[in-house]
Amino acid sequence: MFTAAIELINERGTQKTTLKDIGERAGYSRGMANYRFGSKEGLMMELFAQFDQRWKAHLSEYLEGHSGISAVIQAANALREFLKLESDYMRAMYLLWYESLGHQSDMRSTLAEHHDVYRSDARRWIEQGIAAGEIRPDINAEQFAVQYCSFIFGVVYQWLVNADALDLDAAFDSYEQLTVQLLRSQE
Repeated sequence: MFTAAIELINERGTQKTTLKDIGERAGYSRGMANYRFGSKEGLMMELFAQFDQRWKAHLSEYLEGHSGISAVIQAANALREFLKLESDYMRAMYLLWYESLGHQSDMRSTLAEHHDVYRSDARRWIEQGIAAGEIRPDINAEQFAVQYCSFIFGVVYQWLVNADALDLDAAFDSYEQLTVQLLRSQE
């Protein structure tokens, strides 16, 4: 059913995707999705949980043994590859997330919690790099974390709007180069 949900969200958006349609596209009875998930939001939350597990497993492979500047670069590279490997899933998730912004929901609250974690991770990488002497001590870890997330979410947004207009590899390569120049300690 998750594959059917991803397909339908990408075709129609979340507002026009129904549990009935998801069940039918998946080859089940009209009520199976409702029976299994209880509501459309229940299915969407489970879809997000599945996505989150895939993303965390992918990211952890890139981050293993890395801290400081290396962790920042590895995390960006993980996203670059995930966009290529999981394009349909990423597109569906971002549509779901953006459409959840118009109203208070469990999805919006969960998304806010995840953003806190992403900023916390980036802040920790900078703090580790400062402690190790590889990152300039005048870098504000909290503000860098906001800027890091702005790049990550901004590049995905631009990719969603018009993937053909964006040279994904060039964007990530440039980000890496500029980030290293910004952060690297001169000592």
